[in-house]
Amino acid sequence: MSTALFTGTWNLISSEMRTSTGEVHYPLGKECVGRIIFDAEGNFAAQLMRPDRPSFASDDLLRGTDEEIRAAYQGFVAFWAKINVDESKQEVTYEVEGSLFPNWVGHSNLRYYSFDGDRLTLKTPTFAMAGQEITGVLIWERVR
Repeated sequence: MSTALFTGTWNLISSEMRTSTGEVHYPLGKECVGRIIFDAEGNFAAQLMRPDRPSFASDDLLRGTDEEIRAAYQGFVAFWAKINVDESKQEVTYEVEGSLFPNWVGHSNLRYYSFDGDRLTLKTPTFAMAGQEITGVLIWERVR
C-alpha cells in the first residue's frame, strides 16, 4: 500500500451521478466545490458543498431555523478516514472514522481511481438508487 500518488491537496472539478441509461445528476449542483487532503500516513479528509447554500438569518451558528439547518446540512458532505490503496487493482478504500452523516462512521467505502497528469478521478462501484443503477464520478485537480 502506497499513498504517495494521492498525497497532497486536491480541488473538486466535478461531481456527478451517472445512471445506466446515460442520465447525469448533480446531487450538490453543477457548481459543487470541494477539497480533499491526503497525507503520507494514509489519513484523508474530504469536504464538498453546494456553493449557493442560503445564509442563516442570524449570524449565530446555533440559532438557525429548521429550514436553514436542513439546507445547510443537505448542501454539505464532510468526513475523514484512513485509506488503503491497492495499486494492482487501482482501488482505494476509505475506512471512515468521522462524518457529518453519522451512518458512514465505521464503514468502508471502495473507490476506483485513475490519474491523468494532475487530475484524479474517483468512481464508486455501481449501486442501486430509485430503481436505477448509479455510478458516482468525482474529478479532482491537484493544488499547486
